[in-house]
Amino acid sequence: MRVVVAPDKFKGSLSGAEVAAAVAAGIADVHPDVTATLAPVADGGDGTVAAAVAAGFEPRSVTVEGPTGEPVDAPYAMRGARAVVELAAACGIDLLPGGRFAPLTASTYGLGQVVADAVEHGAAEIVLGLGGSASTDGGAGMLQALGAVLHTDTGPLTARGGAALADIVSVDLGPLWERMAGVAVVVASDVDNPLLGPDGAAAVFGPQKGAAQEEVGLLDAALARWAGVVCAAVGRDDTTVPGAGAAGGAGFAALAVLDARLEQGIRLVLDLLDFDATLAGADLVVTGEGSLDEQSLAGKAPVGVAEAARRAGAPVVAVAGRCTLSPERLAAAGIRAAYPLSVLEPDVGTSMRNAAPLLREVGRRIAKEWVP
Repeated sequence: MRVVVAPDKFKGSLSGAEVAAAVAAGIADVHPDVTATLAPVADGGDGTVAAAVAAGFEPRSVTVEGPTGEPVDAPYAMRGARAVVELAAACGIDLLPGGRFAPLTASTYGLGQVVADAVEHGAAEIVLGLGGSASTDGGAGMLQALGAVLHTDTGPLTARGGAALADIVSVDLGPLWERMAGVAVVVASDVDNPLLGPDGAAAVFGPQKGAAQEEVGLLDAALARWAGVVCAAVGRDDTTVPGAGAAGGAGFAALAVLDARLEQGIRLVLDLLDFDATLAGADLVVTGEGSLDEQSLAGKAPVGVAEAARRAGAPVVAVAGRCTLSPERLAAAGIRAAYPLSVLEPDVGTSMRNAAPLLREVGRRIAKEWVP
């Protein structure tokens, strides 16, 4: 019997690869003859690079500016001329020093530095995961790192962050376009918000990044100023395209300036990992993530895995730190059963600290109930 173990990370606890290894070890405890294929996945946010490396991409790293300028070693992955880059690893919200929000000054500059390094190493296609952003700078920092020059009335803009965009009067994209000539960009994002307005990057996501109400208004106005300058430079308006508001407006910059294609995160990642080939001949698929809840149903990794497994004719069960979905909701998503760690250890902190041995026990339970 062959089992494919394809979970996402348990955020704050274990990587997807660690989750998969623990579950597979539990299955082997009960049925050592089972062939377990470990295939950790991600939905385009943090963990995407790790999933690519687990699937055979070459790991790379480059030191870049973190969200507020501090040096960060940002990993990315390459295979041939394709590079996998994730915003969270370069300038994500979890990298804010001391966890202190910086809604007006946090920047995507480091993300652009990672993309530039990948291009310098021969990347002709950039797969860009936009989850976990700390900033609301409209992707301006990313574009600056790639060569764009932003101008104010008094000269080139040197300040970072969304608030500084209020002073923009023009942008020179020539050096960026020269550097990125022949490079295709594909963006993994599950956000369909526009750039501006009540459903835009500042209004919806700004408060999650520490923006007070008056700062939300300031950022939205600054993004509008930035958008006007960019739209004039490229000759079209991408502000209302679904996904333009992703990652504090980095989606807009990717669409408008890098001519990026936006795709649902999990579908893009599964295609990247050639997941359908991994599923061929599987008798059981185990997926999962830290919290199985309503958000999971909106295109997160377990549901994407379940959809792929359904096409392959393999039953799916899920592991999780906790699960708030009813059996009916799980079944509708193609998941036969869920095995939350909360059943074994109700205390969240203890469960997160001991997730690996708990998952091994869950693996044993899955083996007893699903492996003949």
